[in-house]
Amino acid sequence: MKQLIIALSLFCGVFSAQAQELNCQVTINSDQLFAQQKTDFSYVSQLKGIITEFMNNRRWSNDQFTVSERINCSININLIKSLTQGVFEATAQIVVTRPVYGSNYETTTFSYVDRSFNFVYLPTTPVYYRENQFSDDLTSLLAFYANVILAVDYDTFSKRGGNPFIQRAFTIMNLAQQGSPNGAWQTGGDRRNRYWLVENLQNQQLLPFRDGLYTYHRLGLDVFAANPVQVRKQTLALLSTIRTIGLQLPNSVLINSFFDAKSQEILNILYEGTPAERKQAFDLLSYLDPGKTEAYRKLVAAGQ
Repeated sequence: MKQLIIALSLFCGVFSAQAQELNCQVTINSDQLFAQQKTDFSYVSQLKGIITEFMNNRRWSNDQFTVSERINCSININLIKSLTQGVFEATAQIVVTRPVYGSNYETTTFSYVDRSFNFVYLPTTPVYYRENQFSDDLTSLLAFYANVILAVDYDTFSKRGGNPFIQRAFTIMNLAQQGSPNGAWQTGGDRRNRYWLVENLQNQQLLPFRDGLYTYHRLGLDVFAANPVQVRKQTLALLSTIRTIGLQLPNSVLINSFFDAKSQEILNILYEGTPAERKQAFDLLSYLDPGKTEAYRKLVAAGQ
């Protein structure tokens, strides 16, 4: 059984049929790349298998997982262009899900788009990750997101359970800052880049949000069938917490990613609430996630 009190060791590459933590589905879209450039990129087809093996056949912790306990996640990479042979500009969407106990429902816990998933890859280049040493962007990107995936998942099963993985992601980022030309590892530029993602995960002001994720998932969704009234109250409490944090940290990438993952789910949960709960939910959601205000308006329209 997955241990929720976590004792972690250093990264290792031990292979075991039942020990690995991730069940990562990888897709690579190269249509845009091929449409713009006529260079032979046939070797790109190898990338899917290489990334899949890197993510799924490596142990990232000491915790024992059965096959059914592996963390479901996906990395969807869109290759945009190649400036020179083997140098790719790309974007990637990372999505993490987990089952809700007592149901056949799978909830999305994390959805994030990396707009600068740039890397170098040639068929002759070994994909070999070295802890505490920057090798290349591809291995650093994959190791970084493996740890973010684990951090998010563990946070939903135990309060701040993701801390060891967040620290590892931070270490990877620091090493990449020194060795990579990719600006998404740096503090400047896009406030939704990888630096700000891991900064938010470590930020003390965002700890109430991370604690709220545990309450929402483990003490909320996992008991929804038995006590939906409690879940609605916890969901509204989490939204109120996010509003308080948002006043201190506007445009937090972590909070924005939360609504990318959870907006429809939260709408569904609160749609069955009392008129007062639906009105409170609409006021909070339209303030926190204004881009989806029209969708959230269903909450107040439901009682009319």
